[in-house]
Amino acid sequence: MTATISRGLGTAAGGLPRPVVGILLEEELAALVLSAEARRRLADFADVVALSPELVRRDPARSGVGEVDVLLTGWGSPRIGEAVLAAAPRLRAVVHAAGSVKWLVSDDALSRLTVSSAGSVNAVPVAQYTASVIQLATKRAFRLAARYRAGQHLDYSTNPDSGSVDRVIGIVGASRIGRLVIEALVPTGNRVVVADPYLPAAEARAMGVELVGLEELFDRSDVVSVHAPLLADTVHMIDASLLSRLRDGAVLVNTARGRLVDTDALVEECATGRIDAVLDVTDPEPLPSDHPLLALENVFVTPHIAGSSGTELRLLGDFAVDEIERLARGEELVGAVVATRLEVSA
Repeated sequence: MTATISRGLGTAAGGLPRPVVGILLEEELAALVLSAEARRRLADFADVVALSPELVRRDPARSGVGEVDVLLTGWGSPRIGEAVLAAAPRLRAVVHAAGSVKWLVSDDALSRLTVSSAGSVNAVPVAQYTASVIQLATKRAFRLAARYRAGQHLDYSTNPDSGSVDRVIGIVGASRIGRLVIEALVPTGNRVVVADPYLPAAEARAMGVELVGLEELFDRSDVVSVHAPLLADTVHMIDASLLSRLRDGAVLVNTARGRLVDTDALVEECATGRIDAVLDVTDPEPLPSDHPLLALENVFVTPHIAGSSGTELRLLGDFAVDEIERLARGEELVGAVVATRLEVSA
């Protein structure tokens, strides 16, 4: 879905013939994000310069950022705030070859510039990963694998309450990723319940899910998958009270933000062995090597790998180049960031 914008290089501005594009990525990441073909395409319609993220961060006036029209950013890029804006009078747009731009652009930058994000592209591998671990979680794969490694004999009678049929899957937050996960789960025949204060009931019905309150979702679900944005009022939204409502054998999956879950409460609940947890994000992140979550057989922790990595990174670069070409032509953007929506996004 596209979003109309009225500032920066939107359609009303008539585009920008042969913009100067500053690549504001660490060299190693730039090599992974921008393939040779993507670089060739970009050079066809733009002049490209490589900027030092460290120099832009430390001394933007001497970094060369003042000579660019568009910044191509990603993970680890310096924040685009007052100092960068003052040093970059030509800057018209920021195209982010990653997901959230909340940490990247200041409110002033968002109001003055066209900002685009590859969040829709990055959402796909996160959703695929999440749907996959939900299926594994219903089979109790993570706990049983730990027992198998410990030499325990396993057969069909080991865990009779496992299985991926007739389950209730709870989705906390019908976000972009949450919706992709829902699309993957609904055809499986399991019941999907969703808690989201911004989701209209009619839209929930059209999606094939049941809209419920957060407490009811935790009461009923065999697996709870967290996809809420991290806002001031969602920090530790998954607290001891909610975790205690989970039925015995239930699984909590978090591929969103670690601070959404009260880690101390999760440790206490998982230490009883009553529930399982599958975590791709944690608080703190990374966890210390002696953290109790890492010692529990019923907790499976990965180092924030659900998002784009390896060969998937090239898709972010391809999207960014496509978006910059749309900017140059004065066309409508696919990943335009709208300030009012950013307030309730991840």
